[in-house]
Amino acid sequence: QFRCLFLDSNIFILYLGADLKERAKMDDAEVGEFVRRLRNLMDEIAALPVPTIAAIDGYALGGGLELALACDLRVAASSAKMGLIETTRGLLPGAGGTQRLPRCVGIGLAKELIFTGRQIDGEQACSMGLVNHSVPQNSEGDAAYQRALTLAKEILPQAPFAVKMGKLAINKGMEVDIASGMAIEGMCYAQNIPTKDRQEGMAAFREKRPPRFTGK
Repeated sequence: QFRCLFLDSNIFILYLGADLKERAKMDDAEVGEFVRRLRNLMDEIAALPVPTIAAIDGYALGGGLELALACDLRVAASSAKMGLIETTRGLLPGAGGTQRLPRCVGIGLAKELIFTGRQIDGEQACSMGLVNHSVPQNSEGDAAYQRALTLAKEILPQAPFAVKMGKLAINKGMEVDIASGMAIEGMCYAQNIPTKDRQEGMAAFREKRPPRFTGK
């Protein structure tokens, strides 16, 4: 079982290219079906039970950024280029961009970025909360990937089921009012109480040693 999923810039670039090339050959009905499938794919990625990290070392434009937005965490090189550029091509974001970007950076800023089709770099993206971390690019061109790897190494030692329930509580709670969200948190917490990992965490605290979580 894997505990964390990485997506890197090569995927975002290939996704954008394939997206535009495929759409250019389609009639109206085919475009609608194509975008519906893309939207479903993004939803499936967002619903994965493990943490997902997007490492953006190059470009994440259009559908590429929508793919990154479907991830839990995003890390970008300061020189990376990001944007929902669909309006510059007579389109609008159709694979979750109009919904996930406002939840990430706020409604006003999301509208500005989508209406203008503006491209921003990693530092700008970090300042507005679009990415969690922005790092200077290195000579190998994989600075974001390396920072994402460090982030994953911080996550991996933690109790897998507790992380899973934490993600579920946040994701579901963001879709409802705070009272309903608190109820969701309570249900997720209750599922974690009987786990062996919770018992191990408490035992490790009492015994002043690092916990050894097994995901059970």
